[in-house]
Formats: sequence, structure tokens, C-alpha cells
Amino acid sequence: MRKSVIIGGIAAAILAAGAAVALPLVLSGADTETVIRIPANASARNVSDSLSKYLGPSYASKVMRVARLRGSDFSSRHGAYLIPAGTSPLRAERKLSQGAQQPLTVTINGFRTLANLASKVSNRLDFTPDSLLNSLNNPAVLKKYNLSPRQSLALFVDDSYQFYWSASPDELIKKIGDNYLNIWNADRTAKAKALGLTPAEVMTICSIVDEETNKADEKGAIGRLYINRLKKGMPLQADPTVRYALQDFTIRRVKGEPLKTDSPYNTSRNKGLPPGPIRTTRLRTIDSVLNSSPSDYIYMCAKEDFSGYHNFAATYDVHMANARRYQKALNERNIH
Repeated sequence: MRKSVIIGGIAAAILAAGAAVALPLVLSGADTETVIRIPANASARNVSDSLSKYLGPSYASKVMRVARLRGSDFSSRHGAYLIPAGTSPLRAERKLSQGAQQPLTVTINGFRTLANLASKVSNRLDFTPDSLLNSLNNPAVLKKYNLSPRQSLALFVDDSYQFYWSASPDELIKKIGDNYLNIWNADRTAKAKALGLTPAEVMTICSIVDEETNKADEKGAIGRLYINRLKKGMPLQADPTVRYALQDFTIRRVKGEPLKTDSPYNTSRNKGLPPGPIRTTRLRTIDSVLNSSPSDYIYMCAKEDFSGYHNFAATYDVHMANARRYQKALNERNIH
């Protein structure tokens, strides 16, 4: 009897000790929701450091204790993993060692340069800006989309996209490119052809239109105006292209020396379209330009009421009258 009691006591002690070790791994929870990023070829130390940074050393030690008990290897777990608030260390370890990645949202919205786009996108995903730029400057990568390296900004239609953190530049380009091809279906391509344009050329016009106005109901008219100028062999004389050529987007009134800037993007100096888009554009702008009503307009000038809209003209005389009103309003407000 005495022996049974002793054995029972030992067993209870063992169970109590086991519970003291195991229960915190099951009952304690993450204080906040976070995403843990595991780099390629990660060590247990890499994972522990990331957990400590976002969820604290105590929680991290519990998760890593489970990892040691299970013999988990994180070297092939390159990715980002969501740990919801309240997740136990046991479940967190299973998510990190066996679970599915958490998709991350990458938003494309009015990027004016490829370098800026590459920098912002790479901040969300696990590759460098240069690696993305190298792929976008590779003609073989862009051939599928009938784009040249100078037109590669056209691929990035303004929208939000889902990627895994571990996605490579080529995987990102494929997903973005598939969306571009879906947009440029047979119907839209036929509309572009009817205007005498390729999809890439429409994207370039749309990029200028988006820089000219935020007014959705005016984008089609502005796009049509530039198409009219192209057909007449006139320079576009689009102020946004001069700002792009100078890489100075703070200039409010484009005049004087900037108009003489020696750049293929300066449409005041050169006829035809610039070599590629001067910013990313949106689907709504594409459809506004493709579905725009025919017009005789070849001139436009900002309205003197500073509403953000434009006065359009088919003749130079009418245009100059519009321009004088606008110039007067600028002078009255001391805007240079």
C-alpha cells in the first residue's frame, strides 16, 4: 500500500511538472495580431528574433520550445505567416512550420517613375528594387506583353494585388502581366486599333491624361484631344511630359527654359508620343479614352475658375482667348 502511494505521488509529480511545462504552450496567447516573416534559408534564431520583436521574448521562447520538441526546420519556410491575437505558442509553431502563407496586399496607385514603384513594391515583398528593375528592363520578359523596357510602367494598372511575401520579381510581373492581358482583351484592343493606336500607346496617353486632371468626367475629352493632335502631326505639348522629363513634379506653371528640355519625353520639343507612360494609370481612364466621343478639339487650357476643369477649343484664336482669361486669373493670385 505504502509503495503504491509513493508511486502514485511520483506519477502525480511528473504529471504536474509536465503540465507546468505544457500548459503555457497551450493556454497562453499572442498579445496582438502580427505577421511573422521567415527569410529564405532561415535558422531557428531568425524565427526566434522575429517572434521576440513582434510578440515578446517570453512568447518567442515558448514557440521555440515547441519547435525543438517537434524538431522543426524553418530553412524551407520562406514566407510571411499570420499569427492572430490569442494564438497559443503551440498553434503558432504549427503555423510557422507547416501552415499556409498570409497573402500581402500591394497597391499600385499613380506611381510616376519605375524606380519609385520598384522601391515601394520591394518594401512589401522580399526582393530588392534592383532585382525588379532588372526584370522590367529585360526585353525577353516584356515580349509577352508587346512592351519595350521604356513601356514597362504600362503593365502596372492602378489596383490592389495579392502576393506572397516570398514572391520573386518574375512571379510578380507574371501576375501583374496577366491582369494587363485580361484588360487588353479583344474588345479593348479592337477599340485601340480603331483609333490607330496600340494598347501600349493608349496606356501612354492615359498616363498623360491622369496627370492632366483628376476629373473623371473630363478624361475622355482630354484623351481624344491628344489623339487628334497625333493624327494631325502636331506636338502634344503636354505639360506633364515636361515635368517628367525634368523629374520635377512640383512645377506649377511650365514655361520658358523647361519647355526646351532635351528629352524624348518632352512633347513640347518632340512630335508624337513619349517613349512610354509617365505614370501608372487606372482602368477607368483606359475605358474613358477608348470610349471617348469624337471631337475637333486640339487645344485646352485650365479654366479660370480653378475648378480643375478645362476649356477646350478647336481653333487657336479661341484657345488664346481662353488662355488669356486663365493667365489673368493666375496673375491676380500671384501664382508663378
